[in-house]
Amino acid sequence: MWNEPSKERLSKIPRLYETEHTPIQDKLIYLHCFIGSCDWYIAEFDGEDIFFGFAILNNDLMNAEWGYISFSELKGINIQGVEVDCELEWAWEVCKAIDVDKIKQASHWTTEDQINEELVELEESAWSNFHYEEE
Repeated sequence: MWNEPSKERLSKIPRLYETEHTPIQDKLIYLHCFIGSCDWYIAEFDGEDIFFGFAILNNDLMNAEWGYISFSELKGINIQGVEVDCELEWAWEVCKAIDVDKIKQASHWTTEDQINEELVELEESAWSNFHYEEE
């Protein structure tokens, strides 16, 4: 694995089930691992080998899902010399799941701002199609 996270970095990730009462959209994503068009976003870690996070395989947003991910399996992926990479700590800012575009897309989540923007557009569209004629 390229840029394998340090033990110190891994220690900052909540333990499995520690955030199970946190709404899924508000779960913090601590790591982003990737290779080609596959992404793994990590929210929890058992401290040894099992992550809990969101996986998108082959950019298939329709079948992307939350689940358990083996750290040792991620580290063992090697496709003709290309290994899974983990974004460096300075390049990946811990953020809520809803703030990760790919997770948001795959989950069909929208933010309140996006909903408000869509409502404004609908309202403007309705008014532009409305013609008041005086008699």
